[in-house]
Amino acid sequence: MAKLLIVDDEKNIRELLKEYLSISNYTISEAADGLEALKLIEQEAFDLIILDVMMPKVDGWTVCREIRLKNRTPIIMLTARGEEYDKLLGFELGIDDYVVKPFSPKELTARIKAVLARSAPVEKHPSSFVYDGLKLDIDARTLTRDGERISLSPKEYDLLQFFMENPSRAFSREQLLTSVWGYDFYGDDRTVDSHIKSLRERLGRYRSWIATVWGLGYKFEPIPLEEVTR
Repeated sequence: MAKLLIVDDEKNIRELLKEYLSISNYTISEAADGLEALKLIEQEAFDLIILDVMMPKVDGWTVCREIRLKNRTPIIMLTARGEEYDKLLGFELGIDDYVVKPFSPKELTARIKAVLARSAPVEKHPSSFVYDGLKLDIDARTLTRDGERISLSPKEYDLLQFFMENPSRAFSREQLLTSVWGYDFYGDDRTVDSHIKSLRERLGRYRSWIATVWGLGYKFEPIPLEEVTR
């Protein structure tokens, strides 16, 4: 779960946020002023910082500037000042969101979740799967077998992609129906079996890669053909 730092000179604010945010299973650290916050940031990595503006020793603007010199940790400014100039300054310094006191803990939690979602690294998916002489092009939704383009029905393609994304893992027919056809599909085991049969025909000499798991279902086991023929 995400690790948050609450920086505010008002103890009651820190305690309120700590209690409320802990319900969402966030790990919470706190600092009573900007100087303490900067020391903590030097020692630990945080997923998001809730930062008050008006604080003793070092104010929030200065803390924000120091953070942005080193990293892009998401920052939500928390302040009683709601003038447009302050908001613009905050965004120019690189903050991710701005909440004005008095605030709703529920709204702040929603904003935290939104900022964390935006800052999360984008999961990169492969553009293709290649197993020996089989190549599945994800963007073009095509299958090439030993250099020859093989025609697949939409569901044959979806089924093969699912198998290639989960090699060597056994799935029951019900799991395949749910994952490939969807929860609202009203089919039965014969739907899976018939598509497996036709897909094996499309794979030609690689047909054995879709293996039957007796008593369960099927799995994609891309064993190099030279090993099979030994």
